[in-house]
This record gives sequence, structure tokens and C-alpha cells, in this order.
Amino acid sequence: MMKIGLFFGSFNPIHSGHLAIASYLNTKNLFREIWVVVSPNNPLKNNNDLIDEDIRLEMVKLAIKDFPYLCACDAEFYLPKPSYTINTLNYLENLYHNYQFSLILGEDNLVNFTLWKDYEEILERYIVYVYPRSVNLVENNVSHPHIVRINAPLLPVSATEVRAMLKNDKTAENYLPAIIIQYIREKQLYH
Repeated sequence: MMKIGLFFGSFNPIHSGHLAIASYLNTKNLFREIWVVVSPNNPLKNNNDLIDEDIRLEMVKLAIKDFPYLCACDAEFYLPKPSYTINTLNYLENLYHNYQFSLILGEDNLVNFTLWKDYEEILERYIVYVYPRSVNLVENNVSHPHIVRINAPLLPVSATEVRAMLKNDKTAENYLPAIIIQYIREKQLYH
């Protein structure tokens, strides 16, 4: 069985924090590959400032091109919207019978995890690797043997903060790969 980590997110835009988490996980040899799963429409998030899914996917492809263990995944583009993780997992398992999938989530996602469609089934069937997002998060009640907290570095950046910087013409160069800054400028995104 090939072990695949599924790193879910809107990636609006993908930033250095995402890449640092993926790199950290790669050093732990938990997965053969990590798939960066671009979610077109998260049912639990405000999607008002969400740019086109194809543009977000293109940015992911550009950002990960030098990371051979990372793959861009557009599986949710072919599924009904909004994107429910359980549907994506079922879809991928039907396509890849010899793969063992695990989820990679930021700690902030655990706060609302019990609101996810069929979250109990997800926990029964999959290992969920959780990386730290913020020291100020409200504690959640989600506890399960399949939730594995990883001691990854806490990175003080979020896509929301990056978008705010770009919208206000502040520099985001410390938080975005150079190729993504160039792409955002060329496409005039987030202004």
C-alpha cells in the first residue's frame, strides 16, 4: 500500500507556511507523497474572497514544482459543490485501490471538525495528522486515537493575512514563494 498524505485547503493563495508544513512532514517519512488537494468550495468557510479554483490550482502547481514529493490534486473539481471531505475520500479510494490515504489538517480545522459531514466515519477510516496553527485557538473536544498531533513548527502566517497584505499593497514577500508573487502580480490578483 502506498501511503499518501492529503493536504486539504483552499490555498487562496498557497504560501510559505503550507510548503514548510509539507517539507516538515516529508522529513518524518510518513508518506510516499503528499497531495495538495485544492478545495473549490469549503462549506464551512466564507467563500466571498475565493478566487477561481483553476487559478488556485495553477499557483499550487507553480509553488510545488521543485518539491518532488508534492503533487497538486484537483479531485474535488470533479465532485459536487460544496466540497465534503468524505466524498473526496470515497472518490479517491475508488480510483486508487492500493493507496492508503491520511489527512493533513491545521489545528484550526479541529475547532469545527464535528460539523464536517460524516466526521465520525472519517475518524474511523483515516489517520488525521494535525499541525499547530495558533496558540490562541479555542480548545476543541475532538479526541480520537486516529487524531495525531504533529510537532511541526508553528508558523505565524495565514492565507487570510496574506490576502489582506496584498489588498493593502503591503509586501508579502516573506510569506509567498517568489514565483507566486510574480504570478499574482501578472494576473493582478487579490487587489
